[in-house]
Amino acid sequence: MNEAEQWEFTPQFSQDIGRQLFLDSAPAMIQSIDSSGRILHVSDLWLTTLGYDRAEVIGAYFANLLSTASKDFAVSQGIPNLFSAGVGSREYEILRKDGTIIDVLLSAIVLPATNDTPPHSLTILHDISESKQLRLKLLEQHQELQVTLHSICNGVVATDCEGRIKYVNPVATILTGWSDEAAKGLPVDDVVRMINVESRRRVQSSASKCLAENRAVAMPEAAVLIARNCNETIIRESASPMHDASGELIGCVQVFYDVTEQYRLNAELRYRACRDPLTDLLNRSEFSNALEQLVASSGPTDTASAVMYLDLDQFKVVNDSVGHEAGDKLLKQIAGILLRYTRRGDVVARLGGDEFGLVLSACSPESAKRWAERICTAIGDYRFQHGSQRFRVGASIGFVLVNEHWPSAASLLRAAESACYAAKAAGRNRVHAYAHTDRAIELHQADVRWIQRIQNALDANRFELFWQEIRALDPKDTSVHCEILIRMIEENGDLTLPGAFLPTAERHQIISRVDRWVIKTILDWMAGHARELDHVSTISINLSGLSLGDAVFHRDIVALFERMSFDGSKLCFEVTETAAITNLHEAIAFFESMSRYGVRFALDDFGSGVSSFGYLKTLPVNYLKIDGQFVRNLHEDKVDQATVRCIQDIARITGKETIAECVDSEQVETMLRELGVNYTQGFLRHRPESLQGLLNNRASSCLPAH
Repeated sequence: MNEAEQWEFTPQFSQDIGRQLFLDSAPAMIQSIDSSGRILHVSDLWLTTLGYDRAEVIGAYFANLLSTASKDFAVSQGIPNLFSAGVGSREYEILRKDGTIIDVLLSAIVLPATNDTPPHSLTILHDISESKQLRLKLLEQHQELQVTLHSICNGVVATDCEGRIKYVNPVATILTGWSDEAAKGLPVDDVVRMINVESRRRVQSSASKCLAENRAVAMPEAAVLIARNCNETIIRESASPMHDASGELIGCVQVFYDVTEQYRLNAELRYRACRDPLTDLLNRSEFSNALEQLVASSGPTDTASAVMYLDLDQFKVVNDSVGHEAGDKLLKQIAGILLRYTRRGDVVARLGGDEFGLVLSACSPESAKRWAERICTAIGDYRFQHGSQRFRVGASIGFVLVNEHWPSAASLLRAAESACYAAKAAGRNRVHAYAHTDRAIELHQADVRWIQRIQNALDANRFELFWQEIRALDPKDTSVHCEILIRMIEENGDLTLPGAFLPTAERHQIISRVDRWVIKTILDWMAGHARELDHVSTISINLSGLSLGDAVFHRDIVALFERMSFDGSKLCFEVTETAAITNLHEAIAFFESMSRYGVRFALDDFGSGVSSFGYLKTLPVNYLKIDGQFVRNLHEDKVDQATVRCIQDIARITGKETIAECVDSEQVETMLRELGVNYTQGFLRHRPESLQGLLNNRASSCLPAH
């Protein structure tokens, strides 16, 4: 140690310095260094905080207690600059004795030399480790926020409390066309310009409302954002206020996102939900909604609206002849005709199948009829071309005028439908106006009620089968022949005869459901009572013309036969000659497919048609059932006798047997025996009864009538 150094560290000097600075017990981290960086004095708190003994640090270089980075700066700049400037403040990383580092802020002034002391610093050290960590964390969070705002897929705009832009993220720049720099300071509604999707009127942004009401705001509907370059984007947006520590409003953050594709998809879904996918007309549900609104708004005005129900007349012919794809094409073309012959604002819908509904607004009864006749004529004149084939379709239209008296849309549609079917009943391809007193409409409405009763009975299995004997006139034939007859069981238990409901079932094409029920039920019954039916030779079941001409029905019956175990040779299907001739090719194919199971066939009501004899050579039937109109008065009517004799001769020549229906007297039975007829059926020998009687081989009226 040289002379100067000896002078600097004399005990007297140290005491003087201590008195000049503070007491050793001062409640702060205090130190003093000279211009070379040697430590001259430290406070007790300094020692306690850093873990050193006083003897370890007095005279040591302060820079040696710093981290490498802090030491380099202290030696090269920090300490020289302090003593040059006389004052300084700087953050340093200082090493504690245990090797850990704390961050400190040094605030120092340089005291000039006196006679007794050299120049030295008076330095206060503040432990800023926690605040620096907090600051670093805040910086990190700020950087993360910046990255998030830049990478988020939503547009974000921040404003001050006056609604002027402070920040625009990149997505908001893309959507609005305004960069962050260009948008700063502009009113938010000038940057985020929005209009209503439907009305195209200007819409206030949620940011403005948020600032005005000092609350979070979410706009309930999508809006159109108009970009700086006039591009349009459908957006959803919301805004939330920002407050300072004292709770004062300092601005808001507006968030918006592009929903253009979602809006388009939703619009398409809404469109599809109310449209018929084939014709693109309104569907039945939307048509019902239109009728509901019509009923709700109708009143006693001079110009009412008209509801029309249109049903194509020969659509099934097209479907059956050239297939369903062609049928779909036809329906599209019919939809085009309807649109051409209606006005803007009129409602046109496909109700299902080949049925259409129309609402013509503001038209008088005369005008409604003229419009309906134009449409009917247009469809009647139209020819559907498929390949080399051309089809005339035609349409039946019923219409009803709307006024305040209609209680519901359903009643309105039922009335129009009734009028449509009245048009069909009157000959098809015509228009019929609904009237409460219209007999044709009353009949249709009665049919509708019957249809519901029939369908309910089918669903609830409320039918019962009866049998009626077909008596052989040859006394040697002792086996039992019978026809199966159906009764409908009403909800109160009463039985309804088939003549009351089968014609309606046939007219409205639900007869095949009845046929299926009868066949399935009787086959189940035959399979379950096979041992008790040895005495039965023939069980006849009536088959409708609709079922006879239905290929799907044929496949279903074949499949039923394949699944079940019964004696098919006992079964006989009865079909009317009219049904067989009308569906000749289908009938022959069905007869042939059933013959594999031993099933026989009878032509019912034979003689009532004009072509009966000509088709006998073609139809592979076993029995001819002579129509009752030739039998009832056979003993009195020479023409009937000649007709029956002719039928019997033809049957004998073609190898068929005959059955005479409606035999109610012994005189008729005697004459039939003389003419050579094989069997009789009627109330003379047997009245229909439940199937149990067939098992017992008893009939309540098997004895001759007296």
